[in-house]
Order: sequence, then structure tokens, then C-alpha cells
Amino acid sequence: MHAREPEASQMEVAGVVIYYIVAALVMVFVNKAVLNNTPDLPFTFLFIQVFIAVVLLRLLAWANRTRLGRNLPVKFELPMFNRAVVVNLFPYLTVGITGLIFNTLCLANVDAAFFQIARGLLLPFTILVSSVANRVQPHPRVVFAAFVVTCGFLVGSAPSLYRGRYAGSLSHESALGLFCGCMSSFVLSVHAVLKKSALAHVGQSALALSYYGNLFMSAGLFPCLILHGELGVLRTRYYDVDAEWRTFVVGSLVTGFFGFLLGISHSLSIKVTSPITHMFSSAAKGVIQTILGMWIFSDILTSSHLYSISVITGGTVYYTWVQTSKPRARFPKSDPEKEPLVGERGISPVINEKA
Repeated sequence: MHAREPEASQMEVAGVVIYYIVAALVMVFVNKAVLNNTPDLPFTFLFIQVFIAVVLLRLLAWANRTRLGRNLPVKFELPMFNRAVVVNLFPYLTVGITGLIFNTLCLANVDAAFFQIARGLLLPFTILVSSVANRVQPHPRVVFAAFVVTCGFLVGSAPSLYRGRYAGSLSHESALGLFCGCMSSFVLSVHAVLKKSALAHVGQSALALSYYGNLFMSAGLFPCLILHGELGVLRTRYYDVDAEWRTFVVGSLVTGFFGFLLGISHSLSIKVTSPITHMFSSAAKGVIQTILGMWIFSDILTSSHLYSISVITGGTVYYTWVQTSKPRARFPKSDPEKEPLVGERGISPVINEKA
């Protein structure tokens, strides 16, 4: 039997969502600025980000062991190495680093305004993955919402279907970014669904899960930057007296810090709400991101982009209305095994919580 825990209040849910949106927006725009400035060092940039997050988590754990720990609002101890836990977390960690790579490659090849559209299948994929993983058939209204969002994605990603004033074809870079966006959407939807069970393996500790994730990505990204030839690029830039390092260095520090915050917000968002509510937060963030992209990077918002964003947003709003208008689940929210994610009835336990 699982101990019953009080459900998160509306203020807690709203706080986690806002926290996630702010951190995610900072990450997107600073990432884009750095990738525009140094497009030949994507894996080095990612490695520095996750390495900084690991260092910050270790500093937090150290501070908790000192006198400062009594005044810190966040309590954290470094998890002891446990082979069984690492084995159980391996699928989640592998999916996480794969999604991070595709997400970065997508952002590097598309405008910030188009980034939301390129990853527009996040909600439909999450509904699909949640249904398959939990063996629950989604309600027809949920399927319709996913269909609407998918149509919005197609409207924005296939401008050649339009014969209007701003019609055009996708460039090679946009096509590559679109492919990476689709892959990122699918992989991250799997990652979001796996996160519930991953939290169970680390005692529901969002910080411990973030530490494992960043440590694993640090180890995985270092070989990637070597294979990508980025050590040679770094050497060349180091001896180039005209090379501009400020954007790369400052951007790496900023994204490393906010990546640390974002990793925590991701885990808290899944823990306090549900995977699909988390993805709805991503969709809402995308609308703000598009507006800021036009302002900061002077991205062009074409008619197809505008229609696409409107349809995607409309579909997610409709989905939210469907989810909030249905009867509340009869299982306690503290039991991730029995929480209905996309259907209107409970499901049988399918997740092994033993580490």
C-alpha cells in the first residue's frame, strides 16, 4: 500500500508551471544566441551546461552539511551509488540525453519562432506514449485535441501547402531542424512518461534525479564532442586572436545555472502535476517564446506560422478543458502507478517501483 499524500494545491501547481516557463525561456534564448555565435561547438556547449549543473548540485549538498544548511530552503544529500538504481534509471537517462541532443540540433537549425512549431507534436506524442505505456485508451475528445494540434504542426511545417502571399518551401536547415524537432518531441514525450517511475527509484527526490541525469549526460556528451571534432575547433579558436569568446563563455555560465534550475523544475512539474500537464506548460511557453523571438532575434512570423501557432494553442486549450471538466480520478495522486494520464478510468499497476 502506498501512503496517501496531500494533493498539490492550485498555487503549488501554478508556481511550478511559472517557474518552469521562465527557466525554459531563458534557456531557449540564451542557447539560441550561443549556437548562432558558435555553431561548430554544440556538444562542448552542452557538456559545459550539464557539468556546471553537476557542480552546483554538489555545492548544494556540501552546503547542506555545513552550518549554512539550517538556513537553506532546499535540502539535498548526494545519493549513494547504487548499482540497482543506476540500472533502473538507465532507460530514463539514455532517453534524456538523446532528447537533449535532438532538441539542441533543432534549435540550432531553426528560428526561435519556428522552434515551437518544429516541436509541435510534443502533446500528441505524449498522449500516444502515455496511452501505450499505461494501457489506457484515450477519450475521443483527447484524440480530437491531439488531432487538432497535429494539424497545427502540419500547417506550420509544410508551408508549401499554402498558396498565399507568404508561401514557400522549407530550406535544408529548416528541414533538418524539423526532423530533429519531431525526434525531440517523441523522445521527450517518452522521457516525461518515464519520469514518474524514475522518481520512484530515487525516493521521489527531484534533486537526486537531476543529479543522476546531469552526471550521466556529462559522461555521455564528452565522447560526442571528441567524435564531432570539437577539440580541434577549440584549439583553432584558442589561437585565433580575433575569436570572440564572450557570448560563448557568458552563455555557458547562464545556461549552466538555469539548466540546473530547469532540471529541478522538470522533475517538480512531473511530480506535482502529470506528464501531459507538463507538456501543456511547454505549449504555453511556446507562444511566449514566439513573441519574444520576433522581438529579440527579429524572426519573421509568416501567415502559416501564425495559423500554426493558433491551431496548436487552440488544441492544447481544448485538451486542458477536456481534462479539467472530467470527473476526478478515484486513485490518490500520490500513487504514480494508478494515476490515469489520458483516459477517464483507472489503470492497473504497470511500473515496478523496486530499485
